[in-house]
Amino acid sequence: MIVIGASAGAVEALSHILPALPADFPYAVLIVVHIPSDPRSHLASLFAGRCNLRVKEAEDKEPLSPGTIYFAPSDYHLLAESDYRLSLSSDEPVRYSRPSIDVLFESAADAFGDDLTGLILTGSNSDGAKGLRAICDAGGIALVQTPDTADAHEMPLAALKACPGARSLSLSEIPAALNSLHSR
Repeated sequence: MIVIGASAGAVEALSHILPALPADFPYAVLIVVHIPSDPRSHLASLFAGRCNLRVKEAEDKEPLSPGTIYFAPSDYHLLAESDYRLSLSSDEPVRYSRPSIDVLFESAADAFGDDLTGLILTGSNSDGAKGLRAICDAGGIALVQTPDTADAHEMPLAALKACPGARSLSLSEIPAALNSLHSR
């Protein structure tokens, strides 16, 4: 499984990464983007026509399906469960965010340990740093967008500080890194 967190500048960053994943990509990809608490997010529909993989908004208790990109819905935390299902929570915001990147990353680290890759992209707060640390501690792979290639560098900087062993990659290098997971 791959978990991705992004905030300010997310659409542009994800537009470089998600369409580059091949149709036979064998992993589920769970994404949290800080979005306003509108009744409906348009991220899944925005990316559905651009990607080789199935793209959808996550639903509560939905089974994970390889080769599918799941976006956290507006105003819900997205969690990964050890029974290969997703769950949604309306618990309090974390660092002013619901959905929270830390909530997704920590739940995925607990559920999948070293079978997990976490990626922090552009953003202007520290959400995701603690979660990426949990992925590192569980033996997973930690990737971070190089701060100077991010629209907002605060989130990548916080992630690198929390997880010094994370691999820092430019936006143009990230698709190849994710595809190399597929070729292993």
